[in-house]
Amino acid sequence: MSTARHQCTRIRLLLLLCSAVLTSGAQAQVYERVEWIAYGNDPGGMRYSALTQINGDNVAKLGVAWVYHTGDISDGTRYPRKSEFESTPIFVDGTLFLTTAFNRVVALDPVSGKERWTFDPKINLESRYSEGLMNRGVATWLDSQRKPTAKCHRRIFLATIDARLVALDAASGKPCKDFADAGELDLKSGIANIIRVGEYEETSPPAIIDDMVVVGSSIADNDRVDSPNGVVRAFDARTGQLRWKWDPIPANLAPTGAGNAWSVISVDPPRDLVFVPTGASSPDYHGGKRPGDDKWANSVVALRGRDGSFVWGFQLVHHDLWDYDTAPQPVLATMRRYGSEVPVVIQQQDWQSIRPRS
Repeated sequence: MSTARHQCTRIRLLLLLCSAVLTSGAQAQVYERVEWIAYGNDPGGMRYSALTQINGDNVAKLGVAWVYHTGDISDGTRYPRKSEFESTPIFVDGTLFLTTAFNRVVALDPVSGKERWTFDPKINLESRYSEGLMNRGVATWLDSQRKPTAKCHRRIFLATIDARLVALDAASGKPCKDFADAGELDLKSGIANIIRVGEYEETSPPAIIDDMVVVGSSIADNDRVDSPNGVVRAFDARTGQLRWKWDPIPANLAPTGAGNAWSVISVDPPRDLVFVPTGASSPDYHGGKRPGDDKWANSVVALRGRDGSFVWGFQLVHHDLWDYDTAPQPVLATMRRYGSEVPVVIQQQDWQSIRPRS
């Protein structure tokens, strides 16, 4: 379930430049371009930027350089569900990529704010999606086997609210025809117990590890006991073929569903690890028909990147009765303990939990 419940009445993306550094050519400083390659900047969700051009001395002098309106807004009257702007743009190859509440992908010139291209997956805006009309952003992958000038050398991956995975050429915004079915994959295929439109969705950007695209799901998990299962899957970034899958609540262990990963998944490529934050099992607020601790719902779980095998898990809430999803993206960090550095995973819920990465 999404934690965002606000209604956006006006949506705009601002690029703010410091007027203190917009000086004459003789005074201008040259700054290295630093990319923001994933939802949390790096694949581990640290959200740290080394940029220093805007700082405590000049931040008060910021001015608006440009404004971009997506125009994709619903207040709940024209369409059955309200819209929410939750996208975090990524910045690669000199272009900003973001998504709108209607799941369109927009590529912008970061200097002028002008559109370079847009892609519309044409979701059905009339459907009653459990999470409303929203999307948190895209992921990107560079195909080292293709020449830089080749189509789909860099791919932009979009996971839509109607549960499709779409691969786009970053340069043109056109679907990569060699991926799945002419550029898109139906993520509902292979998922049990989907009984209505809008029950099984995608709201967060995929994660990328090696040549695979990893997706979780968003599920209407308070409807009934046997909600759709919250399986996490990895697909080949070139072909869309399924490489592996992992179910947080195997069907043979509990008469329940969900336990899904609707939030942002983190990865640690050097250690070949994928970190999955899972939500509550179904139904959210009644545990009488799902005895036990419901592992691995309400957890952060480390999977082996190459095959999806279970490495370790830490359950933050046993037998949840209050819909305490593991909402934030797992943050991969390094702690100094007793004079040595230890790689850790920081997962926040009602408290902060730290586990070793390896």
